[in-house]
Amino acid sequence: MFRLPVLLLLLVCLGASPCYGFLAKAHKRQPTASSPSVPEYWFEQRLNHFSGADTRVWQQRYFMNDTYRQSGGPVFLMIGGEGPANPAWMTSGAWLTYAEKLGALCLMLEHRFYGKSHPTQDISTDNLHYLSSQQALADIAHFQTVMKEKLGLADSKWVVFGGSYPGSLSAWYRMKYPHLAHMAVASSAPVKVQVNFSEYLEVVQLALSLNHSDCPEAIKMASEEVSKLLVLSSFQKLTDDFRLCELLQINSWMDTAYLLDTLAENIMNVVQYNKDNREFEGVKDTSITIQVVCDIMANKSLGTPYYRYANVIRTILEVNGEKCMDASYKKFIQDMRNITWASVSLGGRQWMYQTCTEFGFFQSTDSAAQPFSGIPLSYHVQQCSDIFGPEYNLSMVTDSVQQTNEYYGGLDIKGSRIIFPNGLIDPWHRLGINADLSGDLIAIQMEGAAHCANMYPARLEDPPSVPSARQYIFQLLTKWLNT
Repeated sequence: MFRLPVLLLLLVCLGASPCYGFLAKAHKRQPTASSPSVPEYWFEQRLNHFSGADTRVWQQRYFMNDTYRQSGGPVFLMIGGEGPANPAWMTSGAWLTYAEKLGALCLMLEHRFYGKSHPTQDISTDNLHYLSSQQALADIAHFQTVMKEKLGLADSKWVVFGGSYPGSLSAWYRMKYPHLAHMAVASSAPVKVQVNFSEYLEVVQLALSLNHSDCPEAIKMASEEVSKLLVLSSFQKLTDDFRLCELLQINSWMDTAYLLDTLAENIMNVVQYNKDNREFEGVKDTSITIQVVCDIMANKSLGTPYYRYANVIRTILEVNGEKCMDASYKKFIQDMRNITWASVSLGGRQWMYQTCTEFGFFQSTDSAAQPFSGIPLSYHVQQCSDIFGPEYNLSMVTDSVQQTNEYYGGLDIKGSRIIFPNGLIDPWHRLGINADLSGDLIAIQMEGAAHCANMYPARLEDPPSVPSARQYIFQLLTKWLNT
């Protein structure tokens, strides 16, 4: 089974959606739902916005819902992220509730190099040089400028929405193009980029301990036992216990780290999306919650922590309808080196390139306050080198991340009319805005909520903080659209 890089779980919310999530599992198990009744539209986009001499163009996909549009009403633009744009968001989601009340036209623009938006013939490293957040923001600006005239929207105020990486894009778009975007809703947005994001697993540990105080310790013991079995070359046992797709082969320390990372990602994914409402997108594993994981890890009748950990992994596989788990680093690298569009529809290679050249976001075990082991920063950086070449090393990644923070400002946001909702069990909130910066740079903290929780359709099971956040967002939309 094809497996994408760990950091893909990092930021998605709308999955093939406006809220991805930067962990490999988020893309491996991305939403499968679709809305055939929602037509696709195509926009002629520039390949390189920063060279007037470059006249090359390509076709960018977008979607439109004009059901609620009223004359003179606002335009809501959902920004796509590191995966295919999911048309399910054109028929459901909190933003459509706002649109109905405010008479908004709704558009969703797919991110360049993801989904069906193919700017180049392939995704060779040379072509990926045109994949960057700055080019993506310029795509949005050009799209908005043309669509304003094409659809007669000269007097309409534009509001940009996004979750996770697209959440950051929405904040950055409002900052960099204030003459185009009237306001932004930047959900679960990691606006500070960071090479070694070891805090991610610290939040995972805290979230796990909320249900069972000894849950993180049990997982830690299990992870350490896996490491011991690797040293003892107990490959058949590990293969059988964790239902690996083929007999485990360890030829380097990267093979070892990749297995430990693959197992850990399953738990990371559960925490990041705990009790969310992604069913309408076709996500299968929403029934696997922190409570389910920790109940299994606390069940001593299942054996040692190691066997309970294996039980958790098998349970997740079964819920997702997966017969086995791929844990071959060699195969992973081969997949990530494939430059054809047909093999990379989920966006793994593209997102890996962005993390190696702009963001970092590497979720390492370098902190002592987390439950896993054997996934150091050097493992993540080595992936950059193995996929794109030796020049993509720690020095290059560090310099690139520093440049990104210098360009956008990191946590030192300057601007106005931006809302930053964050769920407090979502590890990504550690790189976001968690306190008001001014009267119109507003942070909304959602106790007990996960990644992009405020973006999904409302339901009775939502933590009380989520409907409160949605109501506050609507109040600010109403207020700021009248300014």
